[in-house]
Amino acid sequence: MAKWVYNFGDGSAEGEASMKDLLGGKGANLAEMSNLGLPVPPGFTITTEVCTAFYENNKNYPEGLTQQVEASIAAIEKTVGAKFGDEENPLLVSVRSGARVSMPGMMDTVLNLGLNDVTVEALARKSGDERFAYDSYRRFIQMYSDVVLGVDHYLFEELLEIHKEENGFVLDTELEAEDWKKLSQAFKEKAEEELGHPFPQDVNEQLWGAIDAVFGSWMIERAMVYRRLHNIPHTWGTAVNVQSMVFGNMGDDCATGVAFTRDPSTGENAYYGEYLINAQGEDVVAGIRTPQNLTKVSRIAAGSDMPSMEESMPDVYNDLASVFQKLESHYRDMQDIEFTVQQGKLWILQTRSGKRTAPAALKIAVEMVHDGIISVDEALLRVEPGALDQLLHPTLDPAAERDVLTKGLPASPGAASGMVCFTADEAEELAKEGKDVVLVRIETSPEDIHGMHAAKGILTSRGGMTSHAAVVARGMGRPCVSGAGSLHIDLTNKTISVGGRVIGNHDIITIDGSNGEVMAGEVATIKPELGGHFGELMGWADEKRTLNVRTNAETPLDASAAREFGAEGIGLCRTEHMFFDADRIINVRQMIMSDSETGRRAALEKLLPVQKQDFIDLFTIMKGLPVTVRLLDPPLHEFLPQHEDDFQDVAKAMGVDVAFLRRRAEELHEFNPMLGHRGCRLGISFPEIYEMQARAITEAALEVSKNLGEAVIPEIMVPLVGSRKELEILKKLICNIADDVIAASGEKLDYMVGTMIELPRAALQAGEIANDADFFSFGTNDLTQTTYGISRDDSARFLEDYLKADIYEQDPFVSLDQNGVGELVKIGVERGRSTKNNLKVGICGEHGGDPASVEFCHNIGLDYVSCSPYRVPIARLAAAQAALKNS
Repeated sequence: MAKWVYNFGDGSAEGEASMKDLLGGKGANLAEMSNLGLPVPPGFTITTEVCTAFYENNKNYPEGLTQQVEASIAAIEKTVGAKFGDEENPLLVSVRSGARVSMPGMMDTVLNLGLNDVTVEALARKSGDERFAYDSYRRFIQMYSDVVLGVDHYLFEELLEIHKEENGFVLDTELEAEDWKKLSQAFKEKAEEELGHPFPQDVNEQLWGAIDAVFGSWMIERAMVYRRLHNIPHTWGTAVNVQSMVFGNMGDDCATGVAFTRDPSTGENAYYGEYLINAQGEDVVAGIRTPQNLTKVSRIAAGSDMPSMEESMPDVYNDLASVFQKLESHYRDMQDIEFTVQQGKLWILQTRSGKRTAPAALKIAVEMVHDGIISVDEALLRVEPGALDQLLHPTLDPAAERDVLTKGLPASPGAASGMVCFTADEAEELAKEGKDVVLVRIETSPEDIHGMHAAKGILTSRGGMTSHAAVVARGMGRPCVSGAGSLHIDLTNKTISVGGRVIGNHDIITIDGSNGEVMAGEVATIKPELGGHFGELMGWADEKRTLNVRTNAETPLDASAAREFGAEGIGLCRTEHMFFDADRIINVRQMIMSDSETGRRAALEKLLPVQKQDFIDLFTIMKGLPVTVRLLDPPLHEFLPQHEDDFQDVAKAMGVDVAFLRRRAEELHEFNPMLGHRGCRLGISFPEIYEMQARAITEAALEVSKNLGEAVIPEIMVPLVGSRKELEILKKLICNIADDVIAASGEKLDYMVGTMIELPRAALQAGEIANDADFFSFGTNDLTQTTYGISRDDSARFLEDYLKADIYEQDPFVSLDQNGVGELVKIGVERGRSTKNNLKVGICGEHGGDPASVEFCHNIGLDYVSCSPYRVPIARLAAAQAALKNS
């Protein structure tokens, strides 16, 4: 018969720490602590396999489970000398969830199970404390009714508050035994009123009801949302831990608390935690009473006059400190521990690796290496790459009050407060006056770039995690909340309406790009500090990784920031982003609106010197590191005049009337511009555009090579290629221009011409295309769009439905779809290198900064990833972890 239940306690266990997949994190650690001889109340764990079977078999349990649970209850009874449901010496248990990874507060717990009208009296006699017994009973009725029977807990809280008011009580501790007796009866009556049947008195019915509830809580909404946010598969399931109760609410020699072996906020090597005398665990976390400090030092620092545990219970505190040392030494990581003190005896209820801030994670990992506790490799694997965002951007002060208006998508991390501005021009003007602004748009366009750059943060009501606003904001390091669909943005009247409230032009708002919250007013922020631990860890990461990390950048500011964060070159310079400055866009529009090559060349002549200077700036900052320049790839509609003033300006510059321009704009209109006249198609139709860019790149590279005294090797990238012939034609054009410029200079310059693989056909034809390519760069943003047939700018409207329905495990624009899009990337790499085995291959979509995607890129043998400047450290650490995991 399959084994479904594992016992622990009394100095031994049937499981151990390595069995997390089967026993869940809590069950595995309870077993491990039992094996270490720590004081763990005896109990048993029902495995995660039961949870899986429960959902696969229409919520029916597997054969043999009932008998195994009964045998394990008997084992607890033997150990503690009490009997489940006994009228003289009753055994009480807790029933808790325990998934293989910690999901704090997401699933359900029941305490004091086994109490009924008879056993509560037995507990009162045995403990000699009627108040304690009935306090425990009313807690059980409320918790069981809420968690198992579905009766809202506020109904019981309301009864408690009414009783306190009627009797002049303020604190729960003022209530006597008779009060809790009356409330226990009132709670039972309320439960029966709500349910239509009496509160269950049979202890076995109670036990199985609680087990059902814990397994059922695996699929409640908040747990599913948590798993989606943290990429935890629904198939893992949860275990159930049934454990004999120990009581922290039996009197003043009893207590309960939560503690960390190090400070989880700062990483300081000092005990950190809280406790309450004469309380149960939920009192600490529920805020019913103000917890007291664990140590004297922390009490003094907090300015509290309530005695610390170190002062009020010194012997038990010393026992606890000994457990801290033993557990941290054993697990070789900072531990989060739950404990109870019953009549002066310490019991350990749980330990797990403690959740911590990014600064704390860095400090703990690096200092544990220095202290010889863990290796460099272990330190690198301990720090979550995504958490480094906390170190690179301002964050909201956790102590500050927040007036939350709504929540959108956390599109770019960091926090910002500022005046609401509805236009990019006004944002730029106010920023020049020294004002902090938040640019608010329904959705952004490339023409908003100057305002986005000037703003402290960006807020949109449309768009997803990889919308224009999100991508550009991450590149600039600006906090951004996108897709806040509940906002009604009225650009005419310059107002934001949400939930019956109206925010006007220049009112102050705060956005948190790390969790998507939008708040009224200013909320205090904390500036990031990159200390020595960050640099040391990053140095270790660079020694371990084999995957190079470049950045996506086209401005000197972004390029410089990326170099400071350790970028090893530019993997994507989007030249169309260089043309949106006010002094350039009119020339670009003149080029596009011209209906003759002569007109286009006249406009391009004006753009050549500024384009050349752009490349000079980037090549100079990168100092010989590779720079991949993507030739112009705009959907044309992004450059067309939008407003009457725009038409007037372009008409004047071209010497034509506005009517001509309107007709021309109508001719250029596209129904699906993302799949229209863009990328290499533009170069085929208007080769003079790519000629100008090839000249600007080559002249800039020659000039910088001469000035720096070291070679600049530009990588010229042709976008949106779908066939070998497109690349063959455009490579010949580029090489002719470049070779002529090099010959005329009398200097030497090496350069490369490659292509961006962003269409499924290009990936499938990679073997042919590689004949004319020196390198491939996979543009996974567009490759995802064209593979899925989904617009990334519109996907936010329905992606949440797909995630809830488990159609997609995660947003494919945030983390690379390895089975679909990833398969195309693998095919492209394999077929390209079958033609040229030394073909340089990288990716330059937003996936280049996603840790899971970085690991995929490492595993399939890419040479580099390229990502937004502020994600470069994340990619460096993720690349190191990928190398360590696969070494």
